[in-house]
Amino acid sequence: MHTESSKLLQTVLVVLVFFLVTGGWEFYVWATETPAFVLPAPSVVGGQLWSLLGSGIFWVNFKVTMYEVLMGYLLGIAIAVVLGVLISQVRILDLSLMPYIVAFQTIPSVALAPIFLQWFGYGLASKVIMAALIAFFPMLVNVIAGLQASGRDEIQMLKAFGANRFQILMKVRVPNSMPYVFAGLGLGVVFALVGAIVAEFVGAQQGLGKMILQFNEQFNIAGMFAVLVVLATIGMTMHSIVGIAKRRIVFWAGEH
Repeated sequence: MHTESSKLLQTVLVVLVFFLVTGGWEFYVWATETPAFVLPAPSVVGGQLWSLLGSGIFWVNFKVTMYEVLMGYLLGIAIAVVLGVLISQVRILDLSLMPYIVAFQTIPSVALAPIFLQWFGYGLASKVIMAALIAFFPMLVNVIAGLQASGRDEIQMLKAFGANRFQILMKVRVPNSMPYVFAGLGLGVVFALVGAIVAEFVGAQQGLGKMILQFNEQFNIAGMFAVLVVLATIGMTMHSIVGIAKRRIVFWAGEH
C-alpha cells in the first residue's frame, strides 16, 4: 500500500511539474514576445512535433538512430559482462587492465567521435561503436562491483562443502550481482543513446542527430526542441523497460 501511494504521489508531482514548467514557459514567451527562432513556445514545439510524427523522413531517421542505439547497447553490454567477469575473477587482469580502463573512460566522447569516423567511416559502424563504447563503461563498473560484493560467509560456506570457483560464481556471485547489473543496464541504455547522437553530430548522413543539425542550419529551434522531446522519450522508455525487467527478475532486491 505504501509503495502504491508513493508511486501515485510521484506521478502527481511529475505531472504537476510538467504543467508548471510548460505553462510558465508559454507565459514567458507570450509576455516577452520572444521570437520563435530564439525560444519557441511549448505550443509551437508541440505543433512541430506533430508534423514530425506525420513525416516519413522523420521515421527513416528514427529507425537509423534506434538501430545504432540498440546494436551499440547490446555490443557494449556483452563485452562489459564478459570482461567484468574476467576482471573480477582474475586478479592479474584487475591490476593490469583497470588503470587503462579508468584512463580511457576520462576521455570525452566528443573527442573520440572524429577518430571513429576516420577509422570506420560515416556509415552505421562508427555510430554503433560509439554507442557501444559509452554504454560499456557503466556496465563494466557495475558488473565488477556486483561480483565482488558477495558476502564472505556465503562463499566460505560453499568452499567448506567443496564448491569450486565456477560453482561459487554461479550460485553466489552472479545472483548477488544482479541489482548492480541492472543498474548498469539502466545507465548503459541512456548512455548508448547519447553516444549515437554525439557520433551523428560529428558526421552522419541520417539519424535524429543529423535532423537536429539540419534544423539548426534552418534556424528552426522548434524543430530542434521537437527532436529533443523524441530523444528524451526514447531514453525514458528504454530506461523504464530495464526497470520493469529488474522488478520482474530481481524482485527480491526491492527498489534499490
